[in-house]
Amino acid sequence: MSGGKPNTEQEMEVILGFVEEAEPWELRSPQFPSKVGGKPAWLGYRDVPSLPVLECDICQLPMVFLLQVYAPISGQERSFHRALFLFCCKTPECYSRNDGSCMKVFRSQLPRVNDFYPFDPPPDDGESSGSDHDQVVLPVTGVKLCWVCGCPGNKACSRCHNITYCSKHHQTLHWKHSHKKACGSQEASNDAASLILFPEFELATEPEEKDVEQEEDEVEEEVEEEENAEKEGALKTESGAPLADALAEVDLEEMATHETQDNKVFQRFRRRTAAEPDQVLRYSRAGCPLWVSSQHVPSDHDIPSCTCGAKRSFEFQVMPQLLNSLRVDSTGASIDWGTLAVYSCSVSCNTEGYCREFLWKQDFSSEQQL
Repeated sequence: MSGGKPNTEQEMEVILGFVEEAEPWELRSPQFPSKVGGKPAWLGYRDVPSLPVLECDICQLPMVFLLQVYAPISGQERSFHRALFLFCCKTPECYSRNDGSCMKVFRSQLPRVNDFYPFDPPPDDGESSGSDHDQVVLPVTGVKLCWVCGCPGNKACSRCHNITYCSKHHQTLHWKHSHKKACGSQEASNDAASLILFPEFELATEPEEKDVEQEEDEVEEEVEEEENAEKEGALKTESGAPLADALAEVDLEEMATHETQDNKVFQRFRRRTAAEPDQVLRYSRAGCPLWVSSQHVPSDHDIPSCTCGAKRSFEFQVMPQLLNSLRVDSTGASIDWGTLAVYSCSVSCNTEGYCREFLWKQDFSSEQQL
């Protein structure tokens, strides 16, 4: 994971992400940013996700850009440039379900020699003119972008024909809040974007420093996994059928120890994040996520294989601390999560355009608080 240039992949090492202020030019596509909020800085310019792909599976409204992680793979030519893009719904009620139906993640990658970027990386101080919000067309392909959210859209204003949108929903918002007055003028206000987009930040990164407690936690996790596997095996008869009586006893035991186990997982989460409480992302390709609860943890069968047939493996997780920077706090229903775990193709298969990957949303249990 890198904030601008390709880096050496370090599997199993955990890289922490933090939100930081940045100049607008630093968060543009040619700088290969990792960032939160604003409009997406698309990597590849072909087959960019658009509606209906970017609709929420629950409310069917357009999702908005949450964050992107620039994560090239060293030694893999097809992934010299590589980024993952995460979108989410802004309807608070859609987050009442403990699943990822209101979120989607996509992977884009390019070789070093491609149609969109020069062979050599951009300069660190290479500010160029203009602003992200002025970009209404993707270069090279000429794909029109929504003036409000930055996703592909060719639904034009029927009066001026100069502004395009991804959906009637965003067109209506823009018209109501600013475009009704500005339509046909030389200036096109984008006040409606502030109602839709999240605040924009750079994702700065640094390696996680492990202490003795963290290493002990990892050993404890391995022991628990082995013990759980042994318990499952003990509940089988010689023919492999579960024993009803044994299951009943286990159910009672689980009810008695559930709160203790859930608290143990949550306290482990708190210990691991205590040294860097402002972390909003944990990156560890082929590593393991840090769960906030013992409930709703995916099994291997819950993680679907890639369309190429290869298994998906964990790549990064979004932490609940990010919610503090998104300004989504509400006394009623609100955008919320315990953690968002992203799983991607383990071989990062060759793909044109944007390949959808898998996200697992885990909520806090009712007793937990950060």
